[in-house]
Amino acid sequence: MGRKYGYIRVSDKEQNEDRQVIAMKEIGIDDGLIFIEKQSGKDFSRPQYQLLKRIMQKGDILYIKSLDRFGRNKQQILNEWHELTKVKEIEIVVLDMPLLDTTKFKDLNGLETLIQDIVLQVLSWLAEDERKRIRERQREGIDAAKIKGKHLGRPKICFPDNFEKFYNAWKKGSITATQCMIELNLKRTSFYKLVKQYEMM
Repeated sequence: MGRKYGYIRVSDKEQNEDRQVIAMKEIGIDDGLIFIEKQSGKDFSRPQYQLLKRIMQKGDILYIKSLDRFGRNKQQILNEWHELTKVKEIEIVVLDMPLLDTTKFKDLNGLETLIQDIVLQVLSWLAEDERKRIRERQREGIDAAKIKGKHLGRPKICFPDNFEKFYNAWKKGSITATQCMIELNLKRTSFYKLVKQYEMM
């Protein structure tokens, strides 16, 4: 067997990777061989993952905590799995799914490949389906909020009651834009945003 490598991915900088790091260390992977990525799993164009692929050699073992750390798209996961295990001849171990461990069942005359392929197909489909469901729920929530008249995103800026008066005075040159902002209690960006909206009305 070759070297043990660990690959960890969290979706953004706010998520904590400690749980995955602990799992890698518990199976004896050195700190220097644990690659951590704070990036979306929409595809495999990730610097740390691509560096890891270049470093790994035939017989090395790649450990990941769960299949969704690998990626989000079913076909991409299947393609990547095939490239690593069949082309580069790297072993893969998915820690939370014992059947997805290519180091086992070597004496089953191909049965292990069949088992892994079935499990991988099912799990990658479930991972993709769950993400679709999440997106659908988010979309439904946004649509429901719109129906109820709720505004999503940044709060809208309302026109002050005396905006037209000060706007006209500013346009005539009677007062400066800065004086307008002070009188209307508006920040510079808010003032000019309202000016733009007002002029488009």
